[in-house]
Amino acid sequence: MMRTLLLAAARSGRTRRVVERMRPTRAMVNRFVPGAATTDALAVTGELIRSGRAVTLDYLGEDTLDRSQADATVEAYLALLGGLAYGTLAEVSVKLSAVGQALPGDGEEIALANARRICTAAADVGTTVTLDMESHTTTDSTLRILHKLRTEFPWVGAVAQAALHRTEADCRELAAAGSRVRLCKGAYKEPETVAYQKKAEIDAAYLRCLDILMAGPGYPMVASHDPAIISSAQRMAAQYGRSADSWEHQMLYGIRVPEQERLAAAGYTMRVYVPYGGEYYGYFMRRLAERPANLTFFLRALVSRS
Repeated sequence: MMRTLLLAAARSGRTRRVVERMRPTRAMVNRFVPGAATTDALAVTGELIRSGRAVTLDYLGEDTLDRSQADATVEAYLALLGGLAYGTLAEVSVKLSAVGQALPGDGEEIALANARRICTAAADVGTTVTLDMESHTTTDSTLRILHKLRTEFPWVGAVAQAALHRTEADCRELAAAGSRVRLCKGAYKEPETVAYQKKAEIDAAYLRCLDILMAGPGYPMVASHDPAIISSAQRMAAQYGRSADSWEHQMLYGIRVPEQERLAAAGYTMRVYVPYGGEYYGYFMRRLAERPANLTFFLRALVSRS
C-alpha cells in the first residue's frame, strides 16, 4: 500500500510542492542525487571510477511538454559528454520523455532527433548511451526509437522492466549479438492488466528474463540490489560460460554502497547509476517507494528536524 501511494505521489504536482518545501528533503535527496550541476556529476564520476566502479549518468527530467525544455536537456547532455574522458567506463542514460517524446504531435520524431544528437556526441568521446524505460504507455515508442538509433549506433542500450507481462517476449527480441540490455524490476506504478503486482511474481519474472538474456549473445546489465538476484546472476553467468567482461551488475548511487565496492573488488563490472540535476522529485519519490529503509530514513529526518 505504501509503495503504491509513493509512486502515485511521484506524479503529483501538489505533493511535489509540499515535499520540496520540507527542510529535510534536500539532505535526503543528497543521498541519491550528488548535485544539480554538470561539475557535480563529473566530480562524482571521477570518484566512482577511481574506486573501481563504472558509471551511467542521468540528467534528471521526464514528461517534458515544452520544446525549449527538451532542447535544454539535450544541451545538458552535450555539455556532460564534452567533459567525460573515461571511455565506456562512464556512459549516459536518457529518458526519451525528457527530450521530447511526450510532446504533442510529432514528439516521437523530436525525441529520435534529440537522442541522435546525444548518441553522436557520445560516439565522439568513445562512450555509449542507454535509453531508460518509463511508463508502459511509452514502451512501444521507446523500442521503435531504439531500433532506429541502432541502425546508426548499434551499441545503444535498452532497458527491460521485469514487472511488465510483455518483457519476456521483449527480452527474446533484444537478446541479440551486440545488444546491451539493462534488466530492472520497474519503478513505475502500473495496472495489473499489464504488470505483475506481487513481489514474488516480479522476482520470478526477473529471473526468467535474466535467464533469456544470459543465454543469448548480448550484453546483460543486471540492475538489482536484491542479494538473491545478484547471486542468481552470478550463477547464470557461470552456467552459460560468460566471461567477466560480457555482462555487468548495476546499482543506484547511494544504495548498498559497501556491496557495490565488494562486487567491484571481486572483479565484477559494477556500474553505478548516477542521477543529477534540479528535477529530482520524481526520481526521489520512486527511491522512497523502492525500499522501506529509505522511507524510514526520511521520516526520521522529518521528526528530528521538526
